[in-house]
Amino acid sequence: MRTLSSRLGLAALLGLLSAGVSLGVGELVAALVRPAAAPIIAVGNRFIRLTPESVKRWAIRQFGTNDKHVLLTGIYLGVALLAVLIGWLALRWLVAGLVGVGVIGALGSYCALTAPAHHTSDAVPSILGALAGMAALRMLVTALTSQPDPQAQPGQPRAGTDRRRFLRGGLAAGGLAVFGGVAGRALQHNRFNASAARAAITLPEPVPAPGAAGASALTNYDLGKSGVPFLTPASDFYRIDTALAVPQLDPKSWTLRIHGMVKQEITLTYQQLLARPLVERWVTLTCVSNEIGGNLIGNARFRGVLLADLLKEAGLDARADQLLATSSDGMTIGSPTAVVTDGRDAMLAVGMNGQPLPVEHGFPVRMVVPGLYGYVSACKWIVDLEATTFDQHQAYWVQGGWAAQGPIRLASRIDRPTNSGSVAVGSQVAVAGVAWDQHVGVSKVEVQVDNEPWQQARLAPVPSTDTWRQWVYLWTPSTAGRHQLRVRAYDGNGQPQVAERADPFPAGATGLHTVSVSAR
Repeated sequence: MRTLSSRLGLAALLGLLSAGVSLGVGELVAALVRPAAAPIIAVGNRFIRLTPESVKRWAIRQFGTNDKHVLLTGIYLGVALLAVLIGWLALRWLVAGLVGVGVIGALGSYCALTAPAHHTSDAVPSILGALAGMAALRMLVTALTSQPDPQAQPGQPRAGTDRRRFLRGGLAAGGLAVFGGVAGRALQHNRFNASAARAAITLPEPVPAPGAAGASALTNYDLGKSGVPFLTPASDFYRIDTALAVPQLDPKSWTLRIHGMVKQEITLTYQQLLARPLVERWVTLTCVSNEIGGNLIGNARFRGVLLADLLKEAGLDARADQLLATSSDGMTIGSPTAVVTDGRDAMLAVGMNGQPLPVEHGFPVRMVVPGLYGYVSACKWIVDLEATTFDQHQAYWVQGGWAAQGPIRLASRIDRPTNSGSVAVGSQVAVAGVAWDQHVGVSKVEVQVDNEPWQQARLAPVPSTDTWRQWVYLWTPSTAGRHQLRVRAYDGNGQPQVAERADPFPAGATGLHTVSVSAR
């Protein structure tokens, strides 16, 4: 038993050291290619594409904006298990172990070369990483069997272990793995980092909107009762996308091609876009995966160029019912042209909350379309916009069964008091939250305590119908015990929120948000 345990431990050490060298060298080489070519990222991107839609929905529901961290952790654990298996094979038959490392390298190369918007050179980190891992494995195994064993009996194998050589080789492999991983990531960050370019940009001032209140009127829109500010800081803004390595685009070389069913193609540089009249609008963005009462929603002040003006210049074909946007990492998002061109402030955004777009939120340019869920409108890192039809092309999320059009559903949320919270009997409690129905608006919000009649809440003013709306209802609990608080909203046309509970898939969640509180 002790011998078996020792061999398993030795196998694990061999495999993990070899895998570490492979990944470390892969990260170093990716610093010369691009971050998306790093073996783990390449495998992760391919895994996302192959994952069934139901599993993606489950991951977003369970982990929210941490889904990418969970995926990468899972991939590292999977590689570690494979590494242990390869180490075990190498102890029994070196060639089998070497083949195992080579197969993993081939898998990484395949994933890199089948990713959307891939480059031919993306396979290089996986190939060179695999070769380095094979060399490390061979060196370590050879050190284990490189010297004769003086205690071997006649007729028995006389191979023994060169402990010093194995120790030196193990330390070298471990050092290379750590150095490659740390230095590779650091070099990638230095070579492919758009933060410095973003910091050097000063956005032109926007054209004032007729009759619209500016950022100075923020306090008018914020009741200060819910704990959730009217303006969502960029650092707190939700992010749902498939980019494991955030695209780092240089605005100096960025271009956007507008083509397809248009009279004339337009290619815009970043400077040409900034030279156009910019508008600035409050817009609330919502993820279609947002559960009832969920936090995959944020409100910001976006600055950009009206998309309808660009489409008019290009001469949009009346038969084109879809704008297919493509990001630099190959993600496709399809928006209905009828919505984009109906007079709302759909834009190519270059700024967020008075600053250039944050890198993780689409720098240098993203799409923003009020009234549509993000999966059919909010393309980040956009580089291509094709006028086409829904019959000709299906965007990424639509291929997974999500609805093609994606108008936002009326919803409301209780932020305070929190679920399972406690309040004092006889005290005045501010029941507060937000309600939204972008580009339709919210006209009324009501709160129900237990099964009592619905009571109307006080609404905050809003700059437009494109934002969420804060509300507050003052409640004085008169009896101790558990109480159910429920909220419902009415849209700008006076229609009530759908009370029937429905999951986000395939067109957005419905139902009334309810929290349970204890009065003491």
